[in-house]
Amino acid sequence: MKTVSVLVPTYNEQDNVVPLSEAIIREFSALPNYDYEIVFIDNHSKDNTRAVLRKLCAENKKIKAIFNCKNFGQFNSPFHGLTQMTGDCVILMCADFQDPVDMIPKFIQEWENGYKIVIGIKTKSKESKLMYLLRSIYYKTIKKISRIDHIENFTGFGLYDKAFIKVLRKIRDPLPYLRGIVAELGFDRKEIPYTQQKRLHGKTSNNWFTLYDVGMLGITSYSKTVMRLATISGFIASVISMIIGLVYLVLKLIYWDRFSAGTAPILIGTFFTGALILFFIGFLGEYIININIRVMNRPLVVEEERLNFTSEEESESETDEN
Repeated sequence: MKTVSVLVPTYNEQDNVVPLSEAIIREFSALPNYDYEIVFIDNHSKDNTRAVLRKLCAENKKIKAIFNCKNFGQFNSPFHGLTQMTGDCVILMCADFQDPVDMIPKFIQEWENGYKIVIGIKTKSKESKLMYLLRSIYYKTIKKISRIDHIENFTGFGLYDKAFIKVLRKIRDPLPYLRGIVAELGFDRKEIPYTQQKRLHGKTSNNWFTLYDVGMLGITSYSKTVMRLATISGFIASVISMIIGLVYLVLKLIYWDRFSAGTAPILIGTFFTGALILFFIGFLGEYIININIRVMNRPLVVEEERLNFTSEEESESETDEN
């Protein structure tokens, strides 16, 4: 019997983990030919999430938990969780019910049809229309400027065969961007459209700064376009400046007594050039920050505790990583 691992990253989801686990169990009750495990990886929640997870693990040995010793970010924690799974495939989904639980049988069916990666693609969303629009613009932009064929409206929600999990375990990147990795290193995939739901309980932990981190990580990891745009813009600006300078010089030589250049062109040119330089220096700084983190090569997460994991499962994941 094949085993399907369901990985659920959590952060302050005390009201969602119980109904989510019940919903997942109901889906697998209609799939008797498959064994399953539900693994919650908690990113150091500040509410009662861990206490609820402890109770769930005590009541059901098929529910497992990994507790991180602190919050390591919304990318590191789920990526680390994926590398710790030992099932024949892993389904990654969020804890807030925005990823429909009833997609699980569809994912498994396409997996049995031979696809090693089956992902959900948001075609509609019940979240804020403005937020959905901004996300769509970002996905289209990064697809245009990226060196790989990025997947639009893909959040990571999907099924990954154990063969792809082995690929993830070989990646030594302290800033893993799963959406890009799936597009760059993944096998042939099946894309299934779905409508993203509203959160069932609680408020999202995402804000402007976390979304900015997501956007910048995708751009700096998979695009050279911005820095090359800086080079091209600098070259064009220098050519224009040289032409304007020569024109002013000629006019001054011809009309020495009558031609007055004034300070307006100088101020406009200075402010424009300064703004352009600061903009691209900021982007350059983002690249340097990511390079610095990757050079330090710190671990993705540091675990504090595991619940319901056997020694065989832990040794298997460690062996594959090595």
